Amino acid sequence: MLNAVLIDAGPLIALFDKNDKYHDEIKSFISLKKYKFITTVAVIAEVSHMLNFNINVQIDFLVWIANNGIILCEIQNSDIYEIIKLTKKYSDIPMDFADASLIIAAQKNSVKTIISLDKDFDIYRLPGKVKIKNIFNANS
Repeated sequence: MLNAVLIDAGPLIALFDKNDKYHDEIKSFISLKKYKFITTVAVIAEVSHMLNFNINVQIDFLVWIANNGIILCEIQNSDIYEIIKLTKKYSDIPMDFADASLIIAAQKNSVKTIISLDKDFDIYRLPGKVKIKNIFNANS
């Protein structure tokens, strides 16, 4: 997928929460429209939970998704064993379900870049010990 990049919960929360310290920076980054953002329903659930301070903000977020702001990568039952394997491998961090689902999405879409506010993705690796490059940190 051309210019595809994974997107984690943090940047999505920052995009829709005007009080987030990264709001302006993330909004500018995303408004460049250089990328197609890929995420999972697990990340969407995490973002929706964190935006629960305002139902209208939650709805704005969902409308943005519906208008192709994000491409959703589906996690299948057959992916759960890989998520368990990743959760065990990174238990010292620990890796949560949403982060593990993003690793699965990276594998399914052959994507090696992410926009994240977390340092965890500096540690996680794709098969073959391939690093996932955080392009947001690279630009900030």
